[in-house]
Amino acid sequence: MLSLIFALPWVVFAQKAEYEVAAIGFYNLENLFDTLPSPNTNDRDFLPEGRLAWNSEKYWSKQANMAKVISLLATDVTPDGVALLGIAETENRIVLEDLVAQPALKARNYQIVHYESPDERGIDVALLYQPKYFRVLGSKAIPVELKDPKTGVLDYTRDVLYVAGIFQGDTLHVMVCHWPSRRGGETGSVWMRAAAAQVCRNVADSLLARNELAKIIVMGDLNDDPTNPSLTKVLRAAKSTESMKPGDLYNPMYALYQSGNGTLAYRDAWNLFDQIIVSKGLVWKQAGGWQLLRAVVFREPWMFQEEGAFRGYPLRTFVGDIFLNGYSDHLPVYILTVRKKQEDRP
Repeated sequence: MLSLIFALPWVVFAQKAEYEVAAIGFYNLENLFDTLPSPNTNDRDFLPEGRLAWNSEKYWSKQANMAKVISLLATDVTPDGVALLGIAETENRIVLEDLVAQPALKARNYQIVHYESPDERGIDVALLYQPKYFRVLGSKAIPVELKDPKTGVLDYTRDVLYVAGIFQGDTLHVMVCHWPSRRGGETGSVWMRAAAAQVCRNVADSLLARNELAKIIVMGDLNDDPTNPSLTKVLRAAKSTESMKPGDLYNPMYALYQSGNGTLAYRDAWNLFDQIIVSKGLVWKQAGGWQLLRAVVFREPWMFQEEGAFRGYPLRTFVGDIFLNGYSDHLPVYILTVRKKQEDRP
């Protein structure tokens, strides 16, 4: 396994019998569209008569490829794989239902939390979960309002998906995000990601005001690196547990990024846009229950292009109009959480 790992220094974990482990992940599936026209989706490229000649054969191959990757996440430490998985770039609930029904995933009985968002491309975020680990208490789609500070023009993007539930005894609050892209340039779009980060920060503040040890996870394709202001200043995602101030979140992906690791490549440089960020309740041992062990960027040799101009980049479904029958332009990420076993647990 070529996964890239960051371990918290205070955790000692060696697959000992007295500990349980559970994994929580995120994966940008890169344009998981069906083959049918939708009046609410800009899907013309992803139709049989469209630019990409997107047909049933390509669709089902994409589904199988996505399922293959998901089925392998964290299985080196837990046979159940990821208990929760945030998803980005899915067209609708139907494609998610097809995904969880794939042979590689069907036995896990993944359930779906999904809302249609106002994104102009018609892509949404979602959460998959195994009922064995997680019971949903409630969910909602939180809009990200984008009003250009210079022109006043409104833009539309993905909602933040908020899901609260019981994660094997712990109350867990999950936000699944796909923050606005850098289309048009990083500098010109920075305010958009700041707006999305503020939505997440507001939710976190509300939860932490009621319980300073609330267990919160912010995950997604944030279209910014861990060092960017949307993360460090707006979301207040600290680079280390030692540097956390009251109310701060902790970003275990920061050290991965600083060591040169990433989840997508652009112009021969790596970015780490796909992140999972946690609150104090998941890194302070005295809080008890599930605690963060480490963060992982999942990568295997077959997930990368082996030749051509994009050699070494993630192997995508398409490069331009050329069908490569790959996976995604993003690598998936996950965190491992651990807790002490109690023999009297049901």
